[in-house]
Amino acid sequence: MKKIEAIIKPFKLEDVKDALSNIEVTGMTVHEVKGYGRQQGHSELYRGAEYVVDFLPKIKLDIVVADENVDKVIATIMEAAKTGKIGDGKIFVSEIERVIRIRTGEQNEDAI
Repeated sequence: MKKIEAIIKPFKLEDVKDALSNIEVTGMTVHEVKGYGRQQGHSELYRGAEYVVDFLPKIKLDIVVADENVDKVIATIMEAAKTGKIGDGKIFVSEIERVIRIRTGEQNEDAI
């Protein structure tokens, strides 16, 4: 099993969720996060004073999938989240040793 963590632009969340539903990925955790990268933030004017916003709002998705579905899920996220502009995000993949569904006690692939 693999954990896919995707950092995307907030307005792309519904597109990604719908695309993942179309390939029958139904479970994910969504976090509202802030990040700093190549996008470098931006300047804003507030009551006549200019200030720099370094950390921009992003959405982080956590999705655990069986090994055979990893490439399909990554391709789906990339297609749905891409705008072609800086700040589209990143995808991280890591190994998951064990998953347990608390309600039933199911483990690993049965618990996804």
